[in-house]
Amino acid sequence: MRIALVGAGSMGTVIGALLTRGGEDIVLVDVNEAHVRVLNEKGARITGHMELTVPVRAITPGEMQGVYDLVIYLVKTTYDEVALPEILPYIGEGSAVITLQNGVPEERVAAVVGRERTLGGAIGWGATLLEPGVSELTSETEAMTYDIGELDGSVSERLQAVRSLLEKAGKPEITTNLVGIRWTKLMANVSFSGLGAALNCTYGEILDDEKALVAVTTIIVETIKTARALGITMEPMQGVDPGVLLDIIRESEENALNVIKMVWGRHRDLVASMLQDLRKGLPCEVETLNGYLSAKSAEAGVPTPVNDKVTEIIRGIQEGKYPLSFSNLDMIEVRPLREIV
Repeated sequence: MRIALVGAGSMGTVIGALLTRGGEDIVLVDVNEAHVRVLNEKGARITGHMELTVPVRAITPGEMQGVYDLVIYLVKTTYDEVALPEILPYIGEGSAVITLQNGVPEERVAAVVGRERTLGGAIGWGATLLEPGVSELTSETEAMTYDIGELDGSVSERLQAVRSLLEKAGKPEITTNLVGIRWTKLMANVSFSGLGAALNCTYGEILDDEKALVAVTTIIVETIKTARALGITMEPMQGVDPGVLLDIIRESEENALNVIKMVWGRHRDLVASMLQDLRKGLPCEVETLNGYLSAKSAEAGVPTPVNDKVTEIIRGIQEGKYPLSFSNLDMIEVRPLREIV
């Protein structure tokens, strides 16, 4: 199988290195010329919860050639309008494109490459690009999960082939409810990643602050209630069923917060990709993550005041209105969890 991993940033570098180590015919594609140069000269170096260096092949989009059987698509959603048309000349009728981006991107990808060629999936771990050629795995290796699926919920041969492929880079599972998995991942993106971006902090710093922990749990509740109002059944991810959380909160707020600490404790060192972009002065994915939830909750008639505030703070940081600071937590009002479930 001839594979192109398009968008070889923090997570793409890790996946590309592991698939290359596993003997796959894969090329890493990225617009960052310095990153591409170092990958070719020194290999992909993984640090953090994994330590290895793997010689890889890397190119810029303009150097793509021929037809790829599979495109693993990891470009930031902010660049879809440019990146998606660029891959069209390099996919054939029998090619597949699997988007592992944040948010709920499948329909957007399918609109360009075709529904018949589109697969989707949610990544359950995180990484940070430290410098060209070097990515830090910020989640424990046991948490390196993928939930992948067809848009129509079928279990196709190509989907099973992608699962076998990704077994060389973690723990993939097939889902027949891709939109449900996507909303579970969206829940993680808008809660911990969103708040981490708004407060300039790691997941661990959220877990260690009482108000931040309540705020992040509130966003989780807001996401679950919005999904239910839209008729979406969220799926378990990494062994946790989001719907159970509301029942736990009703029984004991303390137990609910302990569950949050347990589930996300494996990702304490994670720095959200949105925050990585904000620190570099780049546009982040707020409109396809927290902004997307705000739009969908308004459509469903579900109040999401904490997510809406986090969205406003991130936009304000991008515009230079607010600082990148944990003190932004002062702008967020939280209520007891039992009052919102």
